[in-house]
This record gives sequence, structure tokens and C-alpha cells, in this order.
Amino acid sequence: MNSVFDTRHLYRSYFKMAFPVVLGLVVSLIYNLADTFFIAQTNDTNLIAGVSLCSPVFTTLMAFGNIYGQGGSSLISRLLGQNDTESVRRVSSFCFYIALVTGLVLAVLMSIFNHPILMLLGADSATLPHAFDYYIVLVICAPVIVLSFIHSNLVRCEGMATYSMIGTIIGAIVNIILDPILISVVGMGAMGAAIATVIGYLCSVLYFLRLLHRKKTCLSVSLSHCHVKAAEVRQIMGVGITAALSNLMQSLCIIVVNQFLLPYGNDKIAAMGIVLKINMIAQLILTGFAFGGVPLFGYLYGAGKRNELKRLVKFCVSFMSALSLAFTAFLCLAATPLMGAFVRDASIIAAGSVMLRWQAATTVFAGIVLLFTVLFQASGMVVPAFILSISRQGVVFVAALLICVKLFAYNGVLMGQAVSDVISCIIAAALLVRYNPMR
Repeated sequence: MNSVFDTRHLYRSYFKMAFPVVLGLVVSLIYNLADTFFIAQTNDTNLIAGVSLCSPVFTTLMAFGNIYGQGGSSLISRLLGQNDTESVRRVSSFCFYIALVTGLVLAVLMSIFNHPILMLLGADSATLPHAFDYYIVLVICAPVIVLSFIHSNLVRCEGMATYSMIGTIIGAIVNIILDPILISVVGMGAMGAAIATVIGYLCSVLYFLRLLHRKKTCLSVSLSHCHVKAAEVRQIMGVGITAALSNLMQSLCIIVVNQFLLPYGNDKIAAMGIVLKINMIAQLILTGFAFGGVPLFGYLYGAGKRNELKRLVKFCVSFMSALSLAFTAFLCLAATPLMGAFVRDASIIAAGSVMLRWQAATTVFAGIVLLFTVLFQASGMVVPAFILSISRQGVVFVAALLICVKLFAYNGVLMGQAVSDVISCIIAAALLVRYNPMR
């Protein structure tokens, strides 16, 4: 493992792991932006809003994939640090098959309860037909989407970050090619966008399965290896659920915000849907640099190299803070032209520009919270990881939003996330003092 995780050149090893993850996530963003862009070109406000309302559905499916993808990768990184390859085979096989079963269960349940779920998401008589077309394809194909997040996480534990990126890129290219064909040429609208997305994810899953078959690796999808100890399950689920909570809380945020925006019109919901996708550029790049370090964080922690871990974390805090400030400046200055690139409706552009500036204002605080969250996850520290997972886009966000709306009405909806980011960053700093994996 020394040839992969060069602890003598920590920063070089970090960027070697992180850059492919960043590129892969940027491509994943293009995945999502492709749907938004081609749907927005129809200039049908109800269609745009209908697809935007389903964003939490995808985020929820991603969350369940990350239970086993991120929970498994955290444990596998530490096992590799201990040179326990047999346990790596067992854990990786378990993560694959439990993800498949989870996807099947979700597909059944979410199909049965489609109407109440869509109502909860904020659909009304105008947006419901479009939202249903997009929703039903995603949930029927839930096993494919959930599985796509397993090996894209696990292969990075063995230093194969580039292969993880390639798998994501393959799916994105397929999606981008199919989007305009199915949405506009074939005329399938929202359903076409969802079908293109699912086919892209299927291609990624098939790529990773072929990679494991052809390349010498400790990872396994053999049923004979699919058995784990109770302690290993607790580690996978403990860390994985905290990681998934971040995604589920993000879904909750979108649902709550859409409910607060509903009285102000579907154009506000459509604007927020586009804003969240644009802001995701910064968030995913920061996520890439945070999660890119997880295999290295976990390896150093598992190997007991605390001084090296401390040095790496200090560097990551400085680097991500500088990057976050740069994103804040760019998104605030370019808010209007960025909105104009997606939609031509003047009211949506005007509303979205203000929303985007509020979303971007506190990016540096969000970046620090994200880094400390993945540090705790990589170290197997469930309690602080759990607290942070339900704070910035969970309990703290909802509390901040309710107070801000009470004080500032519509403007309070826009500033809720910024207030939550600052408070959550303070909580993250306090948790690092209390639970310090670098000691």
C-alpha cells in the first residue's frame, strides 16, 4: 500500500486521490445539469418546476447508496491500513448485495406511495403530471441508482480514484447524449430526462463490475464472500447512515424550502431548482476535495500515523477555505448571467440571482463543516459525524429557516441556509476539540 499512499509526500498523495474525485463529481454535476438545461430550454415553467420538485427523490436514492458506499469505504480504508485484505473482500461483497436489496425495497415502496410522496414534495395540479413522469422512472430503477454509488466509492480505497472518475464520466456522457434526444426529439419531456439519467447510471454500474472482473483487486462481488461480523456491520451502518443523513437532510431542506416558496408561485420554485443546481458546482467540487482525502484519512488513522494525519488536515482546511472564498466571489458576481444561461424568463432570472447570492455567501463555512464531517467518518467516529450530518442541512437549517421566515418573510427563506452554515461551522469546531482523531 505504500506505493499507493505515499505518506512521505502527503500533499501529493492527497491531490492524487482528490483530483479524480473532483473531476468525477463535476461530471456527475453535468449529469444533473444536463437534465435541468434541456428541460429549461422548453420554457415551460410547470415542467421545470415538476422536475425540480423531484430533486429530493434522487438525493434520497443517493443517500441509501452512500450508506454502503461511504460506510464501506471508511471501514475498508482502515482495514487496508491494517493490511487485512480478507476482511476487505467480505465487506465489499456485503456492501454490493445489501445495496441491491435496498434498491429493490425502495423501488416497491416508493412506487406504491407515489402520490402522497409527490404531494409532500410540493406538487400541485399544474406540476404533478411532469413530476410523476420523472419520479416513476427514478423509483422503478432505484436498484441501479443505489448500486452506482457503491464501487464508485469503494475502488478509491485501493488508490483507483482515476477509475472511479472514468466510471462516472461514462455514465455522464451517455446521459448528455440521450437527454436532448429523449426530451425534445422523441418528445418524452420529463420522462425522457429520467430515462437518460437511469441508462447513464446503468452504464457506470456495468463498467465497475467489469473493472473488478478484469483488474487485480481486494474488492469482491462474490456471494461466497458476502458475510460480515456484527462489529463490521455496526461500523458500516454507523458511518454510512451518518453520511446518508447528509443527503437525506439535503432532501428535507429542498422539500421545506419548496413548501415555503409555494405561496410565492411556481416561478420561485423553478428558480430555486436552477439555483441549487448551479450552487452544486461549488458544493460538489468542495465535496470532491473532502471525500478525495477519505481513503488517505482512514489509512493514516488505521495505521496510527497521527502526526501525518494532523499535518494533512491542517493543509486541507487552508486549501478548502481559499477555494471556498473564490467560489463565493465568482457565484455572487456572475449570478445573473449564470441564471440566464439556463432560462430566458426574466422573473425567474431576477429571483434566482438573489437566491444564488444568498446560497453562495457562506460557502467557506459549508466547506469546513464538510471537511470535518468526512474526517470523523473516515476515522469511524460515529457520534460527531452524526451530529454534523443532521446540522447544516437538517436540524440547524430548519430552525434557522423558521426563525428567518418569521422575521423576514420571503427574504427569510433565502437567507436560512447562510445562517445555518455559520452556526454549523461553530458546532463543527467545537466537536473537533471534543473528538479529535489526530490525538
